[in-house]
Amino acid sequence: MTRQPRPTTTLWRPTGPVELALVRDLAWRAWPPRLPEQPIFYPVLNEDYAVRIARDWNVKHDGAGYVTRFEVDSAFLSRYPVQRAGGRTILELWVPAEELPEFNAHIVGRIEVVHEFR
Repeated sequence: MTRQPRPTTTLWRPTGPVELALVRDLAWRAWPPRLPEQPIFYPVLNEDYAVRIARDWNVKHDGAGYVTRFEVDSAFLSRYPVQRAGGRTILELWVPAEELPEFNAHIVGRIEVVHEFR
């Protein structure tokens, strides 16, 4: 009997070059630990919002911005309520920093870069 794959949810993460290098060091399979001043990890629920952050914020502050896409086990994600961080499409998940290792364990496949801005 073949086991059916678990449903996944696609998430996006806008990021700068430093964080992206750390993801590369983790073989594109996990997000690095948060810094002390970063109490949450916040992936976003739509690509357009991630593009705006990477293009308009990361480029300005870091010289480059990237949008990553990755899949996470949907059942696991149900513990995190969707946060509306502004307009109707500005949606995020807020993962407490101390839960990031468990979050990473539920990533399915690899984290991939889908947009780059300079």
